[in-house]
Formats: sequence, C-alpha cells, structure tokens
Amino acid sequence: MTEAVETPSFVFRLERVRSLRERAEERAAEDLAHELQLRLRGEAMLRQAAEAASAATQTGRDAVMSRSSGMDLIAAQAYIERAERTKREAALDLDRQDAEVAARRAALQAAARDRQVMDKLEQRQRADHDATWARKAQGALDEVALSVHRRGVAA
Repeated sequence: MTEAVETPSFVFRLERVRSLRERAEERAAEDLAHELQLRLRGEAMLRQAAEAASAATQTGRDAVMSRSSGMDLIAAQAYIERAERTKREAALDLDRQDAEVAARRAALQAAARDRQVMDKLEQRQRADHDATWARKAQGALDEVALSVHRRGVAA
C-alpha cells in the first residue's frame, strides 16, 4: 500500500530580495512624505512672502499719497523691491520643491512596481508548488483507489 503524500511547506527562495524591495518601497514612501511636508512649508513661505509684498506695495502707496519726503519714497521703493525679490525666491523654491516631490513620487512608483514583480513571482511559484503537490497527492490517492479496486476484483 502506498503512503500518503505529505506536502512540504512552500519556500520562496527570493524572499530576501522581496523583503529588500519592500523596505525600499517603504523608504521611498517616507522620502515622499518628507518632501511633501517640505513643500507645504514652501507654500506657507510663498504665502507669507506674497502677503509681505502686498503690504510693502500698500506702504509705498501710502508714502506716495501722504506726500512723504524723497528719502521715505526711496526707502518704500527699496522695501517693495526686497519684498518682491523674497516672493520670487519663495516661488522658485516652491517650483524646485514641486520637482523634488515629482521625483520622489516617481521613485515610489518604481519601488512599488519592483515589489509587485516579486509579489507576483512569489504567488506564481506558490501556485506552481501547490499544483505540483496536489497532483502528487492525487496520484497517491489514485494508486490507493486502484489497489482497493484490484483487491475487490480478486476477491
């Protein structure tokens, strides 16, 4: 009589690689989160710079309307120029931050794709393993059934 087929547990030989890719994806997600946080700060800085530029423009208008001295007008103009320069720099920084966020997002997508490839490979190998052992078990059952049938015919 044939012994029952015992199914060995599945071992994915590339588990270390899958694990490394999973950690790379987590790291990429953390990097993206950090860059998004920096971008939010950049948005706040741009908003503050825009408000300061608006305030500087208003100060300049007030200086003109109040018929201030020439020195006051020059100081107001310098204040307006400084505020506008700060606003432009904040806008450039935000644009750079947007580019960095896009790069981090692309890196996260690539890392997720790499991990998904390993997950699919593991699933496929697991399915092949299960199918192979199911066939072997079915073969053993068929053999048992055949031997029982032969004994029944012989008797």
